[in-house]
Amino acid sequence: MKKALLSLIVFSFALNLTSCEETEEITKTPYAIEEENSVVKWKGYSPTLYHDGSFKVTSSGVEVVDGKVKSGSFTIPIYSIQNFDLPDHVKSALLEHLKSPDFFNVVLHPNASFKITNVQPLASSTGGGAANDNYAVTGDFNMLGQTHAITFPARIIMEGSKIEMKADFQLDRTKWGMMYAADPALCEHHILPKVDISLDIKGHKQ
Repeated sequence: MKKALLSLIVFSFALNLTSCEETEEITKTPYAIEEENSVVKWKGYSPTLYHDGSFKVTSSGVEVVDGKVKSGSFTIPIYSIQNFDLPDHVKSALLEHLKSPDFFNVVLHPNASFKITNVQPLASSTGGGAANDNYAVTGDFNMLGQTHAITFPARIIMEGSKIEMKADFQLDRTKWGMMYAADPALCEHHILPKVDISLDIKGHKQ
């Protein structure tokens, strides 16, 4: 009986040792986001004109597992909004309006945020993005107190200790409750629901 028990223990130990040897090691690499080199650009339209500008980006970082982005979270401070197309003496009026309850309501909702939930390889012939986009990125986008999942094509490049994530897509602002001037009946005063978004996020290994 003792001999059989000893044999069972030895067999179990050998089996566990073999399983450990066969398990592939998972490589996790944290990347810090270079906030001074990262930007979110926006472009909004009416039937007759457009305005464009940018936001700053802050982040707790991105995690890469076995060479693929696994997770990451980003914060967009609304107070950092900038305008590119208007002269200085009038752009402040636009920016203050965008910060008001008509749009971002910065007093109640000072930040928007995005949390990556899934990243999948993307064939260049699908997805509706640029020809060099190589991933479909899915995540939870929070704005004006509402969170909705979005998916967009992106180009993610990892070279040496650097990482860069670039994407161009559209967001429908009305999905998050930003309804100001969204009625087409307003004609030339109508502001189109969809806004062009351009991401350029840069980072490096920690």
